[in-house]
Amino acid sequence: MVTYKLVQLIQYHSNNLAAGLVRQVQMSERAGAYRNVPPQELHDAVCEIYRHLGTWLMNKSESDVEQRYTAIGGRRAEQDVPLSELVWVIVLTKRNLREFIEDMSFPGRLLDLEEKHELSLLLDQFFDQAIHAAVVGYEWAAEDRSREDRRKEDGPKEDRDATENQQRKAS
Repeated sequence: MVTYKLVQLIQYHSNNLAAGLVRQVQMSERAGAYRNVPPQELHDAVCEIYRHLGTWLMNKSESDVEQRYTAIGGRRAEQDVPLSELVWVIVLTKRNLREFIEDMSFPGRLLDLEEKHELSLLLDQFFDQAIHAAVVGYEWAAEDRSREDRRKEDGPKEDRDATENQQRKAS
């Protein structure tokens, strides 16, 4: 029951939590390439997760998490954010929630360790899936980019070969 109330508090404070995370990312030496990510885009993506945290933890399937985070991973690859920084920011997103949980107490009563532990396990499961899916999405985008780069490199050579073949046939 308290876990549900705590999730509601997180959802209620989602905008402030997301704004705090954006500040952490901007100040982090481990996330320098996030300058390529518009701050509002990062804020909105994190705020959406925080605002609907209960749904993400209790009602969304693993494939829902995969779909969401493969898209995020692919987007960060397109924005030239190194994979290590993508993972670091997801870790910061989780840490931000953990710090909030540790700071939270309800009037007249401290949160039981068991209740914090329960929520912590749910967050671990969610963010472990999120990290894996983001890495997969990133890898897919990197593979697509690599294939596209090879096509660009091979394209002019293929055109030259075709022109040379036509010239030989004409001679």
